[in-house]
Amino acid sequence: MKISKTLIFLIVLVFSLNLSAQQDKRFKIHTVAFYNLENLFDTINDPLKNDEASPIMEMKSNRAEVYKKKVKNMARVIANIGADKANNSPAVIGVCEIENRSVLEDLVNDPLLLAKDYGIIHFESPDGRGIDVALLYQKALFKPIDTSSHTLNIYDDVSRKKIKTRDQLLVSGELDGDLVHLIVNHWPSRRGGEARSRPKRVAAAKLNKRIIDSLQSIDPYAKIFTMGDLNDDPTNESVKKVLKAKKDKKKVPFKGIYNPYERMFTDKGWGTTAYRDALSLFDQIMMTKPLLDDDYSSFRFWKAGIYNPAYMFNKRGRYKGYPHRSFSNGTFTGGFSDHFPVYVYLIKEVKDN
Repeated sequence: MKISKTLIFLIVLVFSLNLSAQQDKRFKIHTVAFYNLENLFDTINDPLKNDEASPIMEMKSNRAEVYKKKVKNMARVIANIGADKANNSPAVIGVCEIENRSVLEDLVNDPLLLAKDYGIIHFESPDGRGIDVALLYQKALFKPIDTSSHTLNIYDDVSRKKIKTRDQLLVSGELDGDLVHLIVNHWPSRRGGEARSRPKRVAAAKLNKRIIDSLQSIDPYAKIFTMGDLNDDPTNESVKKVLKAKKDKKKVPFKGIYNPYERMFTDKGWGTTAYRDALSLFDQIMMTKPLLDDDYSSFRFWKAGIYNPAYMFNKRGRYKGYPHRSFSNGTFTGGFSDHFPVYVYLIKEVKDN
């Protein structure tokens, strides 16, 4: 059967119009991020905490100057995360390794962030050194509805005494009109070795899963982000077996969890922190299935990344390629953090009036 030139022209025309319509779609973009601020402590000794063990308190001089520079460095990074695509700093960003609300107030009032008008959600945690987690949010973009802090009950495997560690922070609110839930984590460290400390992070993952399950029991289609410094890679038991996070979006079941950082770790060898010449990807942002749908009438996941521009890592020497940390051998290096931040972009189609 012969096809007329007219019919061929019409087919090409329709295809071109459809392609043009797709290309003409406009999307709103917001960034959700997480950053370990590496010992953002003030210079005041709190008698209720072991904050004197923090690097800045161990310094013999210039603490005030170092603190100001540390805050400015953190503000610089946060201001830049997501700016290339969203033309804005993060709409919301989880942070950890902060001492108190005061240091966060100094951070959000830095000239680089002041115009963003960040709000602060923070609870004091039972951690012995006073290390806390928190959430910063742009008040014009995110409206908190409910906040809560969830205690992780873990015990020393020898003395059986309760270990004071970080709580998990849950914040529910409207991100530019969409209801989302964000859990900010800083799971127990690998002190004593990975194997010996593993049960503590498994316990942290179980608490995290209970929080997620409780949200999904109320709304099975809840849009949930869980983020943080997990002190575990995407392939470790806590993430793979407890949270059952998937690296393939197409294989995420109903009420399941997607981890975009697993492929970065296994396929590309990327990391967010380094130790003894090995990269680890401890900092992750995971999300539930409703954020993966193709209906962009509300915010959906677009892509994830690690924010590691040239100014944030060492260029030479023994630690070449490592994050340019703030403190080393009892001194301030002028750097940023021993972790790179992570982020995800969310997109939503903008309809013409």
